Amino acid sequence: MQAYEAVLDIQLKELRLSCFKHNWQDVEDLAIQKSYSYGQYLSHLCNLEIEKRSTTRLARRLKEAKLAKNKTLSSFKFSETPSINADQINALAETDSWVTEASNLIIFGPSGIGKTHIASAIAYRKIEQGYRVKFFQTSHLVQQLQLAKKQFRLKEELVRLDRIPIIILDDIGYVKKDEHETSVLFELICHRYETSSIIVTSNQPFSKWDDIFPDNMMAVAAIDRIIHHSTIINLEGESYRMRK
Repeated sequence: MQAYEAVLDIQLKELRLSCFKHNWQDVEDLAIQKSYSYGQYLSHLCNLEIEKRSTTRLARRLKEAKLAKNKTLSSFKFSETPSINADQINALAETDSWVTEASNLIIFGPSGIGKTHIASAIAYRKIEQGYRVKFFQTSHLVQQLQLAKKQFRLKEELVRLDRIPIIILDDIGYVKKDEHETSVLFELICHRYETSSIIVTSNQPFSKWDDIFPDNMMAVAAIDRIIHHSTIINLEGESYRMRK
């Protein structure tokens, strides 16, 4: 290795240009073969670095999101659930106006019909577009927030979630007020109101949400906030799992 090569390796490591570091010699050979200009050579290396960073960032955000595995729009069988408007779902996945406006998505339907799949698929596309997302089983999040409340750090926990523009509350209907102190769920909804987006899946209509919150007034207030800026999607049909 020539002296300048050793220095260049150190420089690229210092600049954290790992893709440059591992590919500059191969690209140099290609540039000689194709008579690249200095600018074309540099641009080729920059494209490799950008692609690598984009792939790494996507993988990191997918790991952080903890979405349901293999739940993408391409794997969803719209033909088996005629009640779903495929154009509407694709539009929500492709556009980001509802995220920038801190609007919510509420997906109702019986168990096994694809609510979680739709929510995860939309969220997956949002991650591809550069957004951070976090998937929660609602009951698990309630436990997490309740623990934070007992430790006098609930506000800190809610502020930490502010860094994530989209959170998914999956199966909110399975949270019962006689099992958990669900006032923390109300505090989460209030905290994110008109500031960040929530995707909710539920097998229970709004009329049953008084089973979730400690009292009817809190249930009404939570519903009022969550639907104020929202798109509501109703799914109908037979459970995939029951069919199988």
